[in-house]
Amino acid sequence: MINDIHPLADGVRLRPVALGDAASFAETLTRSRAYMRRWDPVRPEAFYTPEGQLQRLTALLADRDTGRVMPWALADDEDRVVGAMTLASIERGPFRNARLGYWIDVDRAGRGLATAAVTRVCELARDGLGLHRVEAGTVVDNTASQRVLAKCGFEHYGTAPRYLHINGSWQDHRMFQRILHDGPPQR
Repeated sequence: MINDIHPLADGVRLRPVALGDAASFAETLTRSRAYMRRWDPVRPEAFYTPEGQLQRLTALLADRDTGRVMPWALADDEDRVVGAMTLASIERGPFRNARLGYWIDVDRAGRGLATAAVTRVCELARDGLGLHRVEAGTVVDNTASQRVLAKCGFEHYGTAPRYLHINGSWQDHRMFQRILHDGPPQR
């Protein structure tokens, strides 16, 4: 289930990230760089290269193999990356929680793709990983992402001052959570 391919919308599917995605990630992130700048950390130029993405994906997949992270790519009909979803800081035991991060290619933004992907990732977090809760944070003025989270059943529960270093400075974030179920921890 977690490693399956999940159709979303407009010929886009959610699938596990692979090392072979490095060049496609580099291309899409470069194209979307100016658009995403106000919500992203300042990154070195090497981040936007296929080699930089290969290094990043290698580390990400190593973390996946430990169970701490689950990364997915959003891929179009030609298997080009058009976005990503990541559950990070996955915790088991009584907490059963993960942090959600995501982005969508500038050319696909505003079409409901993020909403479809976040909805599916939450289902996979519940049914495939047995998680109880997913949390997400957005820069205070990222109202588009806040609307996505609200549509997907997340509730705002507070503001974290100077939470992440984004676009060159420490930024306050609105914090959201979605409770996936109220049953006891499984597995």
